[in-house]
Amino acid sequence: MVATLARLRDVRFLRYLAASVGALAVDFGSFLAFLSLGLAAAASSALGYALGIVAHWLLSSRTVFVGDVAAQGAERTRQKALFVGSALVGLGLTTAIVGAGDIAGFDPRVAKLGAIGVSFLATWLMRSQIVFRPRSAQ
Repeated sequence: MVATLARLRDVRFLRYLAASVGALAVDFGSFLAFLSLGLAAAASSALGYALGIVAHWLLSSRTVFVGDVAAQGAERTRQKALFVGSALVGLGLTTAIVGAGDIAGFDPRVAKLGAIGVSFLATWLMRSQIVFRPRSAQ
């Protein structure tokens, strides 16, 4: 039983990784587009991340945490609010890292790559343990 649960968690993590790659494509593509339009690095990063949040909710709720998504009503609204809260933590981390990297003279694209790893880990932990916590664990 424990081995089966561990394997399911591994599969969930892999699905989350795949959803994150999809959301990252939206995020990073938007980031590069905003940079090319002359927007500041931190603002470009924040806007790209915000678009990635929408993509990530759609992918996560439909492919990763399917059995743990609240059906409707107040619980679903609470879950969405927690998801946005976790995304805002990731957004804050990403914006701060890219902004600090830019101020320090790093290429904003390189700073964004570092921010991606930090944000990914932080949001995975929050989403798997809080936002989409399995009902049996509550």
